[in-house]
Amino acid sequence: MAQVWKCTGLRWAPDGPVLVWDGGRRSALPRGKRVAFTVPEGAVRTCVGARGHACPVRATVPGRSTGARCEECARLDRAHSVAADTIADDPRPYRVYLAWFGPGMVKVGITAVERGPARLLEQGAVCFSWLGTGPLMAARRAEELLRAALRVPDRIPYAEKRAVRSALPGTEEERAAEVRELHARAVALAGWPESLRPEPCAVVDQVREFGLEEGRGALGEVVALVPGGTVSGELVAAAGPDLHLAAGGRGVVVLDTRLMTGWELLPAAPETDTGGLTVPVREFRREQEGLF
Repeated sequence: MAQVWKCTGLRWAPDGPVLVWDGGRRSALPRGKRVAFTVPEGAVRTCVGARGHACPVRATVPGRSTGARCEECARLDRAHSVAADTIADDPRPYRVYLAWFGPGMVKVGITAVERGPARLLEQGAVCFSWLGTGPLMAARRAEELLRAALRVPDRIPYAEKRAVRSALPGTEEERAAEVRELHARAVALAGWPESLRPEPCAVVDQVREFGLEEGRGALGEVVALVPGGTVSGELVAAAGPDLHLAAGGRGVVVLDTRLMTGWELLPAAPETDTGGLTVPVREFRREQEGLF
């Protein structure tokens, strides 16, 4: 019997995206690579646990869940994250950033300086600029200031980011315009935390990093993996947790790799090498494609 693999998620390494598997093995994802796997018949998706610990009850989780955690493990994982605002004594320096995902879609966020741009790659930010650097609590106060004074959100639903990705403005200058404008307004606000050092606006464009410069719009997205289902396609782009796969005659379809976690997976049979999907796929609505 073929060996089963359990995916722990997609990570962004210095030389590009990689899939990480239980046991630490990594699979590099260069563009053009064939991504092909099958969910065994009768398989059940189980909770991935929290903070490196297995789920004590091996709870079953829904196929459509991107978190792949049961309610209790999700609560534990969230309680120990910086985003949950429960950690106040982290001595590391933090950066506040502005991230742009598409027209009218800018968010503010914070990330540890030591992580560099990894957080922006993980979120699928099309472009971004640092806004300020300082202690964690000062970074949080700046984040709240932007939310209150400029109505800049700290979260954007991932489906919205994905929907506009195939129709982005064509030049870096067009993509950077909203970030530049918001950056200028942000650093001029009264109430800026004294211990947070403002950073100059220097917009970093990640379109080439993601492989989105070709303008190959995706036609739809994988909704869930299912027992007996197969995913097979050629990688044409990767952004955030998403793989854009050319899946045979179906065109380009987006696979959110968070849907892979919690499943035992097998290599796909050789006959699927030409590309194919036997999992549920939802087509993007035509009116979304024509928004911009």
